[in-house]
Amino acid sequence: MMKIIVLAGSPHKKGTSNTLVEEFKKGAIDAGKEVEIIDLARTDIHPCMGCDACGMNGNCIQKDKGNDILNKILESDAIVFATPVYYYNVSAQLKMMIDRFYAKTMMITNKNLKAAVIATAWNNNDWTYDAIDKYFDILFDYMHFKDSGRIYGKGCGTVSMMPKKYYELAYELGKNIWKK
Repeated sequence: MMKIIVLAGSPHKKGTSNTLVEEFKKGAIDAGKEVEIIDLARTDIHPCMGCDACGMNGNCIQKDKGNDILNKILESDAIVFATPVYYYNVSAQLKMMIDRFYAKTMMITNKNLKAAVIATAWNNNDWTYDAIDKYFDILFDYMHFKDSGRIYGKGCGTVSMMPKKYYELAYELGKNIWKK
């Protein structure tokens, strides 16, 4: 069974990106996949200190949940990055966990994981996702992730104003991530 880990980087439990994560999960479960959502805003994770004790191929020396999450990533077949857009990039909660990939870079890159992005922004401008899209292009390339889809929700400042098409896109991404 395909195992998918979702790194949910929103501090808003019932915000727009987490709402789409739940739709993604429904689609994945309907397709027979196992999904684990990690709420990074409510998990004890500390930033990478750049000490290099891990050698990019071991455990981080910090005593928090970061190593547990990295091990769950290594046990997965796919990873989903979910975030609201803050100042045209990922949330600090998600960025902190991505920085911790450093400890197991070699092991994660060897997995060739499928990866997807679910991001929501209040802003509706065409350039809203330029920086985030480039960030994930570079991250996916560096980490050898197979890009399996990206949902960039514009005009999603609140759940009530979020266009319904994004719910459908998230469900379909969950249902079909393994096919891509």
